Amino acid sequence: MDKKLLKPIIVLLILVTLYFINNYFQNRYSSKLSTFFNINEYETSKIIISSKEDAIELMKIDSTWSISGNDTLIVKNDIIKNLFTQMKELEQQHLVTSKKENWVNYGITDNAGIHLAFINLEGTTEAYYVFGQSKEEYNRCYVRTDQNTNVHLLSSNILYQLQVSPLFWGTKKIVE
Repeated sequence: MDKKLLKPIIVLLILVTLYFINNYFQNRYSSKLSTFFNINEYETSKIIISSKEDAIELMKIDSTWSISGNDTLIVKNDIIKNLFTQMKELEQQHLVTSKKENWVNYGITDNAGIHLAFINLEGTTEAYYVFGQSKEEYNRCYVRTDQNTNVHLLSSNILYQLQVSPLFWGTKKIVE
């Protein structure tokens, strides 16, 4: 082989080798997102949302959702389905803190956070979450589970769906 051709081939082999080594190390730094929500919509009989002093309870009787204590509103089923869809798409990005003293920084204290509980058909709490708004990124939020002190940053913001207003979840019945 010609000596002029040998040098570029060696340089090319070194560059290709460096590329694959670099690619290997870069893949090790990829974010390890994990799914956050694994509640079955069909096994849920109640959804309770509370924020500060306000709360709303959505109950499912057979396959029909209703707002507890309100017989003038019909629940918008697409809002319920959208809540479950959005919750299933949430992913935990990373652990923010595991100290209870820091909860106030993330808005997930018992007083400041938005509480969300899912009750199954047997009447036991399947999941309980406390959400708080991220001050730096409005498209993300923080979450902790009931008795766990770990606070995680989520991949998107679900707080806009956790409304305690009955008019968000229901529409007035049309009387003919």
